[in-house]
Amino acid sequence: MKIFDISRPLFNGLAPWPGDTAFQYELKWKMADGATVNVGAITMGVHNGSHADAPFHFKQGAMTIEQMPLEIYLGEAVVVDLSKKFGTDRTRQITIGDLESSPEAPRLLLKTGVWRDSKVFPEWIPVIAPDVAEWLGKRNVKLLGLDLPSVDPIEATVLVNHHALAAAGIAIVESLDLSEVAAGIYHFSALPLRISGGDAAPVRAILWRD
Repeated sequence: MKIFDISRPLFNGLAPWPGDTAFQYELKWKMADGATVNVGAITMGVHNGSHADAPFHFKQGAMTIEQMPLEIYLGEAVVVDLSKKFGTDRTRQITIGDLESSPEAPRLLLKTGVWRDSKVFPEWIPVIAPDVAEWLGKRNVKLLGLDLPSVDPIEATVLVNHHALAAAGIAIVESLDLSEVAAGIYHFSALPLRISGGDAAPVRAILWRD
């Protein structure tokens, strides 16, 4: 069995969402300085690196991350490779036509290849077209994951796609690293940390095949 780690690494220098708290790891106790053990501490926003969004992220009073059913984040998934579709055209969206020929699975992971350097936040990201969320819901998709920091445009002030996916009963996992993964069906796990009242949580996302 081969395991593919599709988590975007957390490291000092990882580009956060503009204005968000950057990831910072620091050794507070150091064996090199005479401590019995090495003990580190982290400071970070919960949307750094690969993470699961909770509906509370974009809707006041909605479900928080520790209330999300864990079975959503564990099971069969299909990776769809769209990396050849996005070049210099910054108006292009992810459409039903891009997805309709892909195998069906309860979890859909989109590989765009747009965010290649985790140290530099992308200036632009492709997003799903307005009719995609409802269409995915009709295909019984329960989770959408992608290698981008959001399902909405970076400049968006109203998170239309977040709301549309929630209305369709689809959970969101963002900022995956699918660069070494080919298209196809896999087993998937991306369990969010149990952060009480959290609007999101980091995940360790993996794919594997028997």
